[in-house]
Amino acid sequence: MIYVIMGPTCSGKTEVANFLIDKLDCEAINFDAFQIYQDMNIGTAKISQSDKHYQKYHLLDIRKPSESFSVMEYQQLCREELAKLEDKDVVLVGGTGLYVRAALYDYVFKKEENIDNSDLEKLSNGELWDLLNKLDVDESKKIHQNNRKRLIRAIALIRSNEMNKTEMLNEQKHELIYPNVRFIFICPEREKLYENINQRVEKMFESGLVDEVKGLLAKYKLSLTASQGIGYKEVIQLLNNEINERECIELIQKRTRNYAKRQVTFFKNQFKYELYASKEDAIKRLSEE
Repeated sequence: MIYVIMGPTCSGKTEVANFLIDKLDCEAINFDAFQIYQDMNIGTAKISQSDKHYQKYHLLDIRKPSESFSVMEYQQLCREELAKLEDKDVVLVGGTGLYVRAALYDYVFKKEENIDNSDLEKLSNGELWDLLNKLDVDESKKIHQNNRKRLIRAIALIRSNEMNKTEMLNEQKHELIYPNVRFIFICPEREKLYENINQRVEKMFESGLVDEVKGLLAKYKLSLTASQGIGYKEVIQLLNNEINERECIELIQKRTRNYAKRQVTFFKNQFKYELYASKEDAIKRLSEE
């Protein structure tokens, strides 16, 4: 059985995963986009290396923060780990819904041929968005006009495959490629979740988040992906004297709450799940089975 422990940040996913690791004597695979990075611990709420469960986790600390990492890479690595553990129960745990969707479903990445797209560089952001809107109106609604990199990539992908992304997705059956998958969705009430988020951010600062970011900047040239992690980009602003500490804390809290809201929406729309209002409820139910 593959148990997928999913939910918004601060919902208690790690505690439930650790419970199952002990109960089933199994191993876990991370599907959090930022916990794959080394030395990004406090800001990602990563399980401590001193925790007895740490050695049971796969796909933690597998990239340097200076390296990029994609959904396609995650799909390949996760499926490789699942193949190694195919005779055992496995727990997948994390908050990056697209990662687990790509790994467990018939999610096919289309080819990106080396076509000359230099003409796109000459277009303004508005012109790029208008072009994408003509090619794929649904995809254009998902990309902000000022996100130049994503606009160019979306147009280039259409040119490579001679169809737009919406048509590519419609070609797929959106079916699980693994038998016996159980989605456990932990989704606390919004007020409780937001309280947990606010408290966690305060504790991150008490635990040394600013020093962690200072260390990262001294050791690595952060990749675009790593530098955009919530908690990290705001502390970088703090270190650049663009905001003060209280403003930094409140900004991280606000952005984390907004991110949690997006996570909930994605999980609700993408998976068939068992819903639990708290980690305690999930553990109680699982312990009774």
